[in-house]
Amino acid sequence: MSEDKAISGAERRSPVRRLLHPVRTRLAVAVVLATVGQALVLVPLAGIAIIAKLALVDGAGDASGDIPGVVAISLFCLVAGMALVTAGELLAHLADNWLTVRLRKALVDRLSKVPLGWFSTHASGAVRQAIQDDITTLHELTAHYYTTYGRCVGAIAISVVYLLAIDWRLAVLALLPFPLFHLIFGAAKRSITEERLKDFIAGQSRISNAVVEFISGIPVVKASGAAGKAHEGYRDAVDGFQKAFLRFTGPLVIPLANANAIITPVTVLAFTLAFGSLFVHLGWIAAVDVLPFALVAPGISGPMMLLGFLGHAVANATGAAERVQNLLDTPLLEQPAPGTSVRPEGNGIRFEGVHYAYDGPNDVVCDIDFTLEPGTVTAIVGPSGAGKSTIARLLLRFFDPDRGRITLGGVDLRQIASTDLYRRIGFVLQDVRLIHASLSDNIALGRPSASRQAVEAAARLANIHDRIMALPRGYDTVVGQDARLSGGEEQRVAIARAILLDPPVLVLDEATAAADAESEAAVQSALSGFASGRTLLVIAHRLDTITHADRIIVMERGRIVEVGKHADLLALNGCYARLWRAGRYGDHMPETAICEVTP
Repeated sequence: MSEDKAISGAERRSPVRRLLHPVRTRLAVAVVLATVGQALVLVPLAGIAIIAKLALVDGAGDASGDIPGVVAISLFCLVAGMALVTAGELLAHLADNWLTVRLRKALVDRLSKVPLGWFSTHASGAVRQAIQDDITTLHELTAHYYTTYGRCVGAIAISVVYLLAIDWRLAVLALLPFPLFHLIFGAAKRSITEERLKDFIAGQSRISNAVVEFISGIPVVKASGAAGKAHEGYRDAVDGFQKAFLRFTGPLVIPLANANAIITPVTVLAFTLAFGSLFVHLGWIAAVDVLPFALVAPGISGPMMLLGFLGHAVANATGAAERVQNLLDTPLLEQPAPGTSVRPEGNGIRFEGVHYAYDGPNDVVCDIDFTLEPGTVTAIVGPSGAGKSTIARLLLRFFDPDRGRITLGGVDLRQIASTDLYRRIGFVLQDVRLIHASLSDNIALGRPSASRQAVEAAARLANIHDRIMALPRGYDTVVGQDARLSGGEEQRVAIARAILLDPPVLVLDEATAAADAESEAAVQSALSGFASGRTLLVIAHRLDTITHADRIIVMERGRIVEVGKHADLLALNGCYARLWRAGRYGDHMPETAICEVTP
């Protein structure tokens, strides 16, 4: 019960408080040090006023014995105050460094455990913004905001207390601009609704995503001559942000200008001298007693204005904290508890009543039942959007079924540790990803301990060894830095990676999609040699590549509509036969090749 209460209490806290919770004690100490230190730093101003009063009223000769003591105390307070402020700033920065490292590690660790399918539905710009830009924004909050706030509070508090101690009546009148500032500033802030703030923050995120998408698409844009259209997304994001920015700042401009004008040092000094002269004229105070007010009261303007600007840091940090916390709260891929994972007996795969929908109410695949017998080749075909690639990604646990289950060796995939699962199931997808590392490291990604001889042997089987050796640095060539590979070459590197893992089950999702004719022949040759004796699931967009499959599963609109061998399916003269006769396959398939599904 107590644990549930703790969790619900954490959820009720704001994202900023949740993220800063581990360093809250250190930040509190830093604020106290900064507050006390700044108060001590201002003591010399009182010392100046005291020295002036001793010299002007008591006479320089009579006061000469007291002045050195006042100077000594002032210097001591100045040095001690600077030391405390420095200590507070250092403590805040150390806390920020610890938190920054912790958050970045936590984000990377979290993202390494989320379902792989999550990355296909989330923009890379949003992830980059959270890990890089938003953490930097939180740095401004953790390392600077709280100590700056403490210094402002310390300066204002010691100044107000000092002036009230001298003469509370003049202090109230001299400080009158500051309550007026808060009245005007507070009214302006209340005009900013939460909806406008969210639009402002969302606009910043859209610009970041638009920049990433535009830059990544530059080659395609130039090749197609559609530069104008490519700019539209970025322009729309900028225009949308401009409107959100004007809605957010518009109500603040004039009130803030008036508020800031009221608390400028000149205005405060004018108030002080005007009321001070009146008090002297009325005989309520001596003329020399106006000096402390003239020295101290205008000095409150700076900290007071800075407090107003610090509110912007909090607003930005709130948006950044929400994005970071959303990533930290991303649902993890379900894993068996330590010591409870089950090792499959055998390599047979079974889909049992599998349903899955991405985000909407409609299933992408539904009522999927089939078995992959060990050592057989099963191909899945169907029009674009039929759910073929979704089947492959479910088997690879990019995400889990909403209903039903998938078993390997009779064990639900959710009961198998990820490391054990991916030792048994390898894959080559049409969207190949190589990391910024050497080709040797890319091939050995799943087996970092593999020897160079094993890596080269896998590359030879994948028909990519000769291409690698032709590069200036061979297997030490860094992808994207020393050389760039074609789509077909990247596919063969991915095949070499799968060969090195030597899994008994292999998933191929249009493995030759990015290859030209020559590369396709090399890829097909590599796959045919490697696939022998393994359990294969092939997602095919070209029917002529799977005519010899042991079984062909035909899908349409998320359902299995036909199952059989090539000749048998042609004899049925159904969906598969129409696809075969269409002569082409994919996004541009004619309507006559579309298969109807009986609910």
